[in-house]
Amino acid sequence: MDETPENASGVPAAGDPSDAQHQQDVRWMQCALALARQGVGLASPNPTVGCVIVRENRIVGQGFHQYAHRDHAEVVALAEAGGAARGATAYVTLEPCSHYGRTGPCARALIEAGVTRVVAATGDPNPLVQGRGLAILREAGVDVSVGLLATDARELNDGFAHFIRHHTPLVSLKIAATLDGAIAPPLGTQRERASFPITGPAAWARVQDLRHAHDALMTGIGTVLADDPLLTDRSQRTRRRPLVRIVLDSQLRLPLTSRILDGVQDDLLIITRSDDHARQQALTHRGARILRIDAQAEGGISLRALLEHLAHQDITSVLIEAGARLNRSALVADVVDKLYLFQAPRFLGPEAIPMLAGAHVTSLPRLLHYRTERIEEDLLTQGYVHDPWELSASSF
Repeated sequence: MDETPENASGVPAAGDPSDAQHQQDVRWMQCALALARQGVGLASPNPTVGCVIVRENRIVGQGFHQYAHRDHAEVVALAEAGGAARGATAYVTLEPCSHYGRTGPCARALIEAGVTRVVAATGDPNPLVQGRGLAILREAGVDVSVGLLATDARELNDGFAHFIRHHTPLVSLKIAATLDGAIAPPLGTQRERASFPITGPAAWARVQDLRHAHDALMTGIGTVLADDPLLTDRSQRTRRRPLVRIVLDSQLRLPLTSRILDGVQDDLLIITRSDDHARQQALTHRGARILRIDAQAEGGISLRALLEHLAHQDITSVLIEAGARLNRSALVADVVDKLYLFQAPRFLGPEAIPMLAGAHVTSLPRLLHYRTERIEEDLLTQGYVHDPWELSASSF
């Protein structure tokens, strides 16, 4: 691949004549990434993509992908650029597509518009087409470079990458805990749980951003009974599809007075093993959808069977916000791909509810790589259990 000469840190060496160009490339790719972020919640099940067309050091066209509007980011940007695209550079967060789907191939559109250089942050994660768009561009004489700000670009499309490579949704596990690993006060103070936030308002706002970035939100019946949550996306950002709220309730214990049943708009899915038709009918009357899954794992509903079902509904990503039992079950079942651990600088003591159930928690995975971030007084550790951009043997 044709790339800017770089040192081991990924940055051109000081004094390198390509340094000024590299800095400009970073600037424009950051603009493309900012555009791509506007497509979060709007592009799924397609990837989130941003594109800027730059000529003579100014943006002449820009765009991001929204599924409902069909046109890909490159096509939107080219339409805005018009004739100014000839001789310009296109900065795009994902490899331009090479195939005909709902729209024509973007690689061909860039060539026909006269773009002479394309800078792509990362390749297409689809193993069936990966690299083809770049090859088409190069064969047409377009100068192509790949890999600039790739980590940021890939993180935006972890859900799409996992879905297209493994044919199941990406699973993220979010936990808010104290320094001693507690997620709630002791059982004797159960009534206080709903009004007992572990972390502060800034961390809560970040959780809403996470909900917005996922297609579905999953919890267990224990959490619903204890906290009576709404489990809604309160980021105040526009979504193309409603956030699907999923409750694992093997015995259909969900009370009909639960807040989660208020204002249901085809966005509540209850997973059960119960054949209590009267309870099913009562919940369905409140707007809930009931899915019976008989497959079990560790005495509970099989998470893998559930994820396979969700994949058929074009759900590309699931965020788990649950209690100690489901947290542990998801990790033991090895279905978690990403972890978001929010920690508050406080302790709740040995009688508090732990973030993972069971006195002896064994066979839990390790994080491949992670980073930490201060969110006001709280700390967020986020990392990967599995790399969604890697293929496993079962993917072939």
